[in-house]
Amino acid sequence: MDIIKISQLNRCFGSNENQVYALKDVDLTIKKGDFVAIIGQSGSGKSTLMNIIGCLDTPTSGSYQINGVETNQMDDNQLADLRCRTFGFIFQRYNLLNNLSALENVALPSIYSGMDVTARRARAKELLTDLGLSHKLQNKPNELSGGQQQRVSIARALMNGGEIILADEPTGALDSKSGKNVMDIILELHRKGHTIILVTHDKHVAEHASRVIEIKDGQIIADSRNNDELYPTQQASKTAKKGWWAYYQDMLFESFKMSVQAIFSHKMRSLLTMLGIIIGIASVVCVVALGRGSSETIMANINSMGTNTISIIPGKNFGDRNADKIKTLTVDDAQFLSQQNYIASTTPNSSSSGTLLYRNQSVTAQLNGVGDQYFDVKGINIEQGRQLSSTDIKDNAAVVVIDQNVKNTFFSDGDNPIGKILIFNKKPLKIIGVAEKINNMGMSENLTMWSPYTTVMNKVTGAKNISSITVKVADNVSSQVAENNITALLTSRHGSKDFFTINSDSIKQTIESTTSTMTLLISCIALISLIVGGIGVMNIMLVSVTERTKEIGLRMAIGAKQSNIMQQFLIEAVLICSIGGIVGIMLSGVIGVIFDLFMGSSMPLLFSTHVMVMAILFSMFIGIAFGFVPAKNAAKLNPIEALTRE
Repeated sequence: MDIIKISQLNRCFGSNENQVYALKDVDLTIKKGDFVAIIGQSGSGKSTLMNIIGCLDTPTSGSYQINGVETNQMDDNQLADLRCRTFGFIFQRYNLLNNLSALENVALPSIYSGMDVTARRARAKELLTDLGLSHKLQNKPNELSGGQQQRVSIARALMNGGEIILADEPTGALDSKSGKNVMDIILELHRKGHTIILVTHDKHVAEHASRVIEIKDGQIIADSRNNDELYPTQQASKTAKKGWWAYYQDMLFESFKMSVQAIFSHKMRSLLTMLGIIIGIASVVCVVALGRGSSETIMANINSMGTNTISIIPGKNFGDRNADKIKTLTVDDAQFLSQQNYIASTTPNSSSSGTLLYRNQSVTAQLNGVGDQYFDVKGINIEQGRQLSSTDIKDNAAVVVIDQNVKNTFFSDGDNPIGKILIFNKKPLKIIGVAEKINNMGMSENLTMWSPYTTVMNKVTGAKNISSITVKVADNVSSQVAENNITALLTSRHGSKDFFTINSDSIKQTIESTTSTMTLLISCIALISLIVGGIGVMNIMLVSVTERTKEIGLRMAIGAKQSNIMQQFLIEAVLICSIGGIVGIMLSGVIGVIFDLFMGSSMPLLFSTHVMVMAILFSMFIGIAFGFVPAKNAAKLNPIEALTRE
């Protein structure tokens, strides 16, 4: 039975006047179980013929059938499947992958055929043991002699059954003893029913074959038979057919494993490839963290002015020169506003600067006259003692609540300030409470105190009017609506609008918008470094494809489809970028610690898990986007061109 039938086959290279024929009108049939040697001088076309028989190359014209099926009608995946399940290749230079052990090199073809991992390891071990290499299973190719490497190559050719063994100068790189051992193995394979096609220029090697075909200038010039030995035993494929889902799961896992091996076999190159991604991710995460930290700091300062508060101040706006002459803002206005259902609390304000004395110390301080709801309006908590009460307001009580700066100035020795008497502008004030530390928009060094506004107006300043009113808007009410209503009410009461309002919520929204815009702008700049890093990944992957062209050709020769090659290189690019992203996040953490050491709590870096996850996903996207072209280039390589490229 003819297993191979070739009719009028031509293979030419070049075009027009530069066209050169490597094979001319070749007619050839080979029976199942035969041992055929193809001999000829270098350049005669014997290797080209073997490459076409092995579906590594395609003819320019003519017919090539295997088991009655026309190969010219097959697509790339069908040809790859044919190489995987029907052919076994034995190369002159072994073509073993240096980063894999002998066992892994032998098992490689069965990965692409879908053999179960346990089964393929067992079969690879069995084949190596049969060839006398049971003690070399974990050795890398550079730890084996030439003869041992060729035996590993033979075992790999048999991994999926090897119905047809294609041997290209199998003894050409071996000494005479190793060459004899290899030929003995090939003869034994022939007796077991494998169809052997051997290419050689050595007539002594060709004498072992049952049939010798001589080729010259691309044409068969002699075809003789040494003997009629045919061993047409059926060599079944050694693979078990899997479901498509199990097959693709297994291929994904194996591609991942091969990608990891490739990354670790070129550690320095992989690290340099990751560098752009590492810097880009660290930049983005740190910039966003800085933006969040600065935003939080500013928001804390805004909140120290009061959460969802509106301040009512005499005059047209800040800097109004006539503001001091406007005396229309009164306590009655504050009380009237407190009765509105959209107002949660209200406090009139009166302030005075002056000299503060305690024992033999004298400093300048600010005394604010406020209502009993002031601390609720401003969101200020009392650390020690109590806050002002409505009774204090009613009785013009000479009491005061001090801030942390006053406490640290006069009571740094740990003395309890509660009950002590301070002298402000020659008026005694009894300390009843200490407020928690607040950050008042960069003015945290000021010494600030709070007394009932009645006390400040009647006993300290003698003023008849208040300097401002602060109201806290109810939680379920829009601050903008409340501000409009307040403006309308007071304008009606005063007969004209002789005041202006400051809405803390509007300030907050403006600052949030500004910080968000700045963070976005700086993040976009940082993203540029990520894109540059991605271009670096693409360049290095393109170099990697060039460096590993022979490896790609070998994988295709033993059955890898274009999708398998593309998948491996894409996973490798994604892995490099993902690892770079993780290292970038770790680097941003280190930067955060260093930043905190120098800047302290004044400008913290607030890292977000959401941003970190997005950074990892984006780095994976970079890997896919910039790894696609190199992966596609690798998948599109011609198997024989890739195998023969140095």
